[in-house]
Amino acid sequence: MSSVFLGIDGGGTKTSFLLLDASGRRLAHHLAPTSYYLEIGFDALRRLLHDGVRATLTEAGLRADQVTATFAGLPAHGEDSQLLPAFDALLIDLLPRSRIGNDMICSWAGSLAGADGISLVAGTGSIAYGEWAGASARCGGWGEVFGDEGSAYWLAREGLALFSRMADGRATPGPLLHRVREHFQLSHDLDLCAHVNGEAARSRLAQLARLVTAAAADGDDQAQALIVRAAEELAALAAGVASQLAIPAGSLLPVSYSGGLFETGERLIAPLRQALSRRCPGAELRTPRFGPELGAAMAAARLAGVTLDLSSLESR
Repeated sequence: MSSVFLGIDGGGTKTSFLLLDASGRRLAHHLAPTSYYLEIGFDALRRLLHDGVRATLTEAGLRADQVTATFAGLPAHGEDSQLLPAFDALLIDLLPRSRIGNDMICSWAGSLAGADGISLVAGTGSIAYGEWAGASARCGGWGEVFGDEGSAYWLAREGLALFSRMADGRATPGPLLHRVREHFQLSHDLDLCAHVNGEAARSRLAQLARLVTAAAADGDDQAQALIVRAAEELAALAAGVASQLAIPAGSLLPVSYSGGLFETGERLIAPLRQALSRRCPGAELRTPRFGPELGAAMAAARLAGVTLDLSSLESR
């Protein structure tokens, strides 16, 4: 049979398993919950990956030894050097021809189809990754405690802070006030503390970013200002990668993106384009060519020295 490539795109909200052949034909697809080990634990991460691989192979009617190469991009990979051997061993007994990396690689490979440039990720967390003339660099991805600026988690946290200021008179009340009250069915505004302070799951808290984007669509200027701040933070990540890669001034610099926060559309993309023009002269914001799950499969193919048939993929 022809070569078969398994891409695993992990994330703070969901994990996607995609099996393709060299022509770009989809053989199987499987979805699982978050693969953020800091939320679910390392043992649960291993089970999730093994269960997902087996479900994907079962759907395709294939054995593990028939997979040519596998790439798994996982959140928080590379952020604890002592854990790298444990990450590397996650799939090796099931899929010997596998490699583990950070999920930023999936987003870059998919959004730019493996071409030089920078990918911005704004999902549950945020990070930027780029490749240029054989070099690579990342910026951001420091986690929700003191980083992840411009992410859905960050926007949710800032939105809840804005709600608290609206509720107690430090900010002019706007549509966000009603959105939060309605979402949590609050009898008293301070009851929000009980709802949120006991919520340990990063992925679930990040979903509250939708209250901010909905309020902005309702005409809440303060909520829209938070989205503009998110765009500024994401542009700063791109500038950080460009600086590390020493991209020559004036070079055309493709920048693309992925992640759930970009479902906000032009409310985020327009200010991001403006912020990029200030921070990265020569940057050109491009619509993603493919999603990160396809990027994961492309990264798997690259491990085997194979270039997938992109024309076939773009027709889907």
